[in-house]
Amino acid sequence: MKKFGASLSKELREKHTLKAVRPVKGDGVRIVRGGFKGIEGKITRVDPKEGKIFVEGVTREKIAGGKTGAIPIDTSKVILTSLNLEDKIRKAHVEKGAAAAAEAEG
Repeated sequence: MKKFGASLSKELREKHTLKAVRPVKGDGVRIVRGGFKGIEGKITRVDPKEGKIFVEGVTREKIAGGKTGAIPIDTSKVILTSLNLEDKIRKAHVEKGAAAAAEAEG
């Protein structure tokens, strides 16, 4: 399993006091670099081995048969705009970061 993460948007950085987290299925993202720059959507699949994510609406038409295929996007090219906090462990991790920052302030 490869270590990888995605940067948080300014609003999420202020709210959770974290700079980056590991992306999971269901997170909202905005692509900020590359040919798909400006597209926003939800993560449909994560490939931890390659360090890539798949975003809904980012597809390419395949040549044979006219089918479409999802395009892998590197996590360094996206910013997370919303977090999927259904997982208890992830929610605890995000809240722990916010609590640690509040404790450090005073």
